[in-house]
Amino acid sequence: MKSKNTFDILLLIARPAAGKSEIIDHLKNTAVEDRKKTYHIGEFEEIDDFPMLWTWFEEDRILEDMGYPRLHSDIQRNFKYDYLWNVLIKRICQEYQKIMRDDPDYHDTKTTIIEFARGSAHGGFAQAFQHLSRQVAERAAILYIDVSWEESLRKNRKRYNPEKPDSVLEHGLSDIKMETLYRHSDWDKVSSANPEFIEIQGVKVPYAVFENEDDVTTERGEALANRLKSSFNTLWNLYLGE
Repeated sequence: MKSKNTFDILLLIARPAAGKSEIIDHLKNTAVEDRKKTYHIGEFEEIDDFPMLWTWFEEDRILEDMGYPRLHSDIQRNFKYDYLWNVLIKRICQEYQKIMRDDPDYHDTKTTIIEFARGSAHGGFAQAFQHLSRQVAERAAILYIDVSWEESLRKNRKRYNPEKPDSVLEHGLSDIKMETLYRHSDWDKVSSANPEFIEIQGVKVPYAVFENEDDVTTERGEALANRLKSSFNTLWNLYLGE
């Protein structure tokens, strides 16, 4: 599985607006051969839980317009049930399972990038990891983008386009929701047991931290490329077990 030069699965996780989508955009705009050599990311497909949850919001609005009860959220787009955060993780894993079902040799050429944000208020990364499948854990590496709550809030405000609330690059949350859901993060606690690995479903999953408090992701320039290369090289060596 690890004889080739690319990750099978990359979990790209962080607070909201930390730079996940910007990193993916940078990867998309890097030639495939350069991307493989520099970042160990081949041709890739994304599984992001934001489009999934946004579909729930849209369905609930349609149901309400039709005079039926909303299923997933209230009118303020707050989840009715906390367990729905875990349903999203299960759906991510289900999408990955279908990919592998249809193409068992998928990872011969492709990387899957799984993207999500979690805050302590809805179980944090610890709970999300509990619901990842072993199938995902066995092939995964984690890149955590580290920003403070204040930086997450700043960039959330900056990127928000009210004309495109469903956009991956331009969606945002109100300040109140940001504070309620994401002010507190359990990443430090989750990663404190080991500086290189997090145990998920009995599997030691390697991780690296991409520091982005100075926001090198917005400009997509040389600073981003250099820091990303360093982070991915660290992660790749752990992934290989070196």
